[in-house]
Amino acid sequence: MQLLLHICCAPCSIYPLKYLTENGISAQGYFYNPNIHPYQEWLRRKETLENYSRTTGTKVIFDEGYQMEYFLRETVYRENNRCRFCYCLRLKQSAQIAIKEGLDGFTTTLLVSPFQKHDLIRETGETISRELNFPFYYFDFRPGFKEATLISKQLKMYRQPYCGCIYSEKERYYSKKLNRNGGEKA
Repeated sequence: MQLLLHICCAPCSIYPLKYLTENGISAQGYFYNPNIHPYQEWLRRKETLENYSRTTGTKVIFDEGYQMEYFLRETVYRENNRCRFCYCLRLKQSAQIAIKEGLDGFTTTLLVSPFQKHDLIRETGETISRELNFPFYYFDFRPGFKEATLISKQLKMYRQPYCGCIYSEKERYYSKKLNRNGGEKA
């Protein structure tokens, strides 16, 4: 079986690639992440994956477009549901590329992170699978998260400090300072 593996970043690809290979599944990577902000973050993740894929011999298709505006147009005023849109955007594009490449199905490295919404990723992948009549394969890669983290550190890979979108960046770095009345300080 040959799957398209949507890849959000190199560190997150380590365990899924190992798991799939060990289970006799061939994987071709696909880097498509218009949610990542700012551009320098997107570029750093892309370059880290390019370097890693060269060392492992993994074939990866890189979507060279930086479509941040599309992501923002679709999520503005829907910030609380941004993950649903983000998963749908990336997984649907991945499925379409997998079909175009003549592969047998698709999956994602998002499933390695214990910080992602697995039920929502699975639901989204299965919905897209039904819409396109093309198989989505759910794998719970989370048991390999710690192993992949250790390996990525040993390889001195760039490890991003937040999910990727501007909203997660804010959640990571911005802490509200409250005044005595419970409102934000200026």
